[in-house]
Amino acid sequence: MECGRTLLMLDSGFSARETAMRFERHDRSPDKLSAILITHEHGDHCRGVASCARRFGVPVWMTAGTFSALKGQFDADADIRLINPHERFAIGDIEVQPFPVPHDAREPCQFVFTDGDTRFGFLTDIGSITSHVVEMLGECDALVLECNHDARMLRDGPYPPSLKARIAGEHGHLENGVAARLLSQIATPRLRYVAAAHLSETNNTPALARAALARAVDCEPEWVDVAEQDEGLAFYNVSQVWV
Repeated sequence: MECGRTLLMLDSGFSARETAMRFERHDRSPDKLSAILITHEHGDHCRGVASCARRFGVPVWMTAGTFSALKGQFDADADIRLINPHERFAIGDIEVQPFPVPHDAREPCQFVFTDGDTRFGFLTDIGSITSHVVEMLGECDALVLECNHDARMLRDGPYPPSLKARIAGEHGHLENGVAARLLSQIATPRLRYVAAAHLSETNNTPALARAALARAVDCEPEWVDVAEQDEGLAFYNVSQVWV
């Protein structure tokens, strides 16, 4: 996310070299990065955080629980900022509101970002929807929302029963239909951008995720963006806030 002179990176699953290449692909320089925020300690979200923090010289923000799982990765002089998942804070021109979520990690959180006018919500890696999550994501102008799996594809797919149960459990990942129900609860006329994210390559398809979210807000599927695992998302301008 980018606003004014502030550029934030949320999660860091790639090496510093790959991350720099992805920044350049979107006409951004990692040298302008202000901070990295980590949602939780699972490898696909934090595998590259120590190397990125070191190479780009930026602080890393995370909960104490997440840091307890990751502290062995960091150099002794790493700039670690611990956050309370119930308290907002500011990084440059952006106010950050973390909020706790049910997921099988030590102290996971997700985020809402704002410059005072525009609200951008980010929600992945959550197994079930709470009233607090609904409250936090209200009145967003832009939203990235987990659509991890299709229930039928997961049920009939190749994963062992234990892994299927974990994914579909209350501390696992969002199914397309559950994500759509959440979207129908929080969507308002000010919502201008929605992207489906964290899609399983085995248990979902972009078409299924798009269709589910499109039905929730009565729009054409093409209006819903999808974060592909290789390409991610392009920057999108929401009232001079780039998400």
